[in-house]
Amino acid sequence: MNEIVKRLPPMLFGEELEKALSVIPEYDESIRSENQTTRLIALSDLYRIYFSTQMSKEIYSKMYLALVRSLEKKQTKEATEQYYKNLEVMKGKPFSGIVSGADSFTILGESGVGKTSAISRAIDLIGGNQVIEISNPYTKIIPCLKVETPHDSSVKGMLFETLRQIDLHLGTQYYVQAIRYHATVDMLVGSVSQALINHVGVLVLDEVQHVLNNHLNAPKLIGALTQLINSSGITICMVGMPICADFFKQEQHLARRSLGVQYSVMNYNEEFYRFCSTLFRYQYVKNKTNIDDATVYWLFHHSNGNPSVVVSLIAMAQELSILNGNEILNITSLNEAYEKRMDMLQGYIKTKSLVKPARIKPNQLEMSENKEETAEDITLAVIVLEAKKEEDDIVRHLKRHIVVEEVEI
Repeated sequence: MNEIVKRLPPMLFGEELEKALSVIPEYDESIRSENQTTRLIALSDLYRIYFSTQMSKEIYSKMYLALVRSLEKKQTKEATEQYYKNLEVMKGKPFSGIVSGADSFTILGESGVGKTSAISRAIDLIGGNQVIEISNPYTKIIPCLKVETPHDSSVKGMLFETLRQIDLHLGTQYYVQAIRYHATVDMLVGSVSQALINHVGVLVLDEVQHVLNNHLNAPKLIGALTQLINSSGITICMVGMPICADFFKQEQHLARRSLGVQYSVMNYNEEFYRFCSTLFRYQYVKNKTNIDDATVYWLFHHSNGNPSVVVSLIAMAQELSILNGNEILNITSLNEAYEKRMDMLQGYIKTKSLVKPARIKPNQLEMSENKEETAEDITLAVIVLEAKKEEDDIVRHLKRHIVVEEVEI
């Protein structure tokens, strides 16, 4: 297996890793002078942006090291012994684990924080999607195989899908043979374990919160998963919502095999400001605007720091602004998008208690993270004078500095 490990891309660190993880599509400001159709189509580039965060860097490192550890265990004496033990299990004999699968782990996070995207970016960088062939002995290895947990917590469903994905990558017949011989769950666990020992580095099980959808099947699925970890010896990464943590904690043997990392939404800090500033550069409305503290805080307040919601708000605000002819991206257009397009999410956002954090000044982006500097909150008197000076609506000026909820009477 040293041959395969050597063929993996070198592990990246620091600025090199940040640059490799980020996906920043090209943007030409001349797009703002194009017709509506061209601009609306180009607006979809916002959804392609991937902003490298501390979370994505940690996930990359964890996936890379897990893959190396898993590959190093292949074709060892223990792996060979486990292979023959699995054959005995498929014939009806009791299960016996030899190869340790204790290095399996979890990645848990709220919906929209980008954990699945971070895993996909990590798999791309470590060459996880590219089948590796070695000649002595001849075999094919899928570095990282991603499988989604069934919605109904079906044990057979998960095992069949794993075999099907292996067949898609390698052109093998594991899935067809399992269907043909009407394999039982025990036979399937043995068959999947054999396939994983021979052909897979890391198995990524996404959406593991589905085990909670069916409380009758969930213990069976978790039991099969534990057996799979022990009988295959490879690293299994379980990805899901934070609600899974309580379930994994119920049994010590399961908690030991599901140690990992947990992520929440972004905080109101320089990283969030940079994230919003990056998105704000992609403007497809005719009238360009610059981001400011008030807009960043508005986005934080109306998204709870969830990056996917921030992207949707900025994209939808521009879409509506292009369609209605306002042609500007500001708090007014953002608020219109929030009210008209985000009604299904508003309940989840408003239920959380939000305390206004310290405002972040743009020049803080060039400052060291160890230095913290906040501006004093602007007074109401200053806002009133500002509105009078410009002979403008006081409400519009208030929205620049605080969150204003307008109620129709």
